[in-house]
Amino acid sequence: MPELGTRSAARPSRPWRTWLQVQARGWRMRSSGWSPTTRGVLWALAAGLAFAIASAAMRALTQAMHPLQAQFLRYFVGMLPLLPLLARVGLPGLRPSSIKGQVWRAALHTAGLVLWFVALPHMPLADMTAIGFTTPLFILVGAAWLLKERMSVPRWVAVAAGFGGVLVIVWPGLSGGGGWYNLVMLASAPLFAASFLVTKVLTRRDSAAVIVFWQTLLIALLSLPLALPFWTWPTAELWLIALLGGSIGTVGHYFLTRSFASADISATQSVRFVDLLWAALLGWLFFADVLRLTTLAGGAVIVAAIVWLARHERQVPAPR
Repeated sequence: MPELGTRSAARPSRPWRTWLQVQARGWRMRSSGWSPTTRGVLWALAAGLAFAIASAAMRALTQAMHPLQAQFLRYFVGMLPLLPLLARVGLPGLRPSSIKGQVWRAALHTAGLVLWFVALPHMPLADMTAIGFTTPLFILVGAAWLLKERMSVPRWVAVAAGFGGVLVIVWPGLSGGGGWYNLVMLASAPLFAASFLVTKVLTRRDSAAVIVFWQTLLIALLSLPLALPFWTWPTAELWLIALLGGSIGTVGHYFLTRSFASADISATQSVRFVDLLWAALLGWLFFADVLRLTTLAGGAVIVAAIVWLARHERQVPAPR
């Protein structure tokens, strides 16, 4: 007979929680046989969708306030999804192996973000995303040089074909009046590439949660002094837009970090050209961006290159 004051019945079950646990176990079982490259590619695709949504929200925000204030709000609000993690493990549980590496990564990314946010309100989302595809080219050179990663001929061919598709998309914009902002956006690419290479090194010693937590916190701190001279108090609607962009952007960085930890950075970056399709769709739906035939043609070239590379990678035996 149970003692007075104790529960005699088990805690009532929650069907939705049981369903989620069953689905999670089934997903882990199905994905256990996948190669590291396949898992890295899927994480990268998920990151691309998250970043496309976050970019659309940030573009709306930069059209209503100064871009540097929008940059700070993106990472300040982006801390919210990380608060449950902080409450569960505490700050000691998120201690990085090298705070110096985290600071370097945040500084490089903040510098790239300044250029990115300045150009963002003046460019269609598809053009912005297409120009951002030059980042993998800088990453490939840096990964082969610094990380000693193997660059196979098929990977070079796929990336070259993808970059050819990007040129088809970007060329009309470069010949128009927005060329200056195209160059500003282009200048952010090598800074982001350096940041991603540092992230790849950090994944060898720190978890994705640790890296994303310190990245979000440090970028918010570094962006605050840049935002204060232009500060205007946001309306409730702008806070909601910042919440959407910041939260989904943080989730996207978690997905991207998991991608870096799963496979070679040169393999996963190739598939991120699919981000263009998401950006073109969101730009058309929410900003009335003109979806040019060159965008569709370039996107078709990019997708064909991605499918070809994915099939080739599945046929290559995993190293033992």
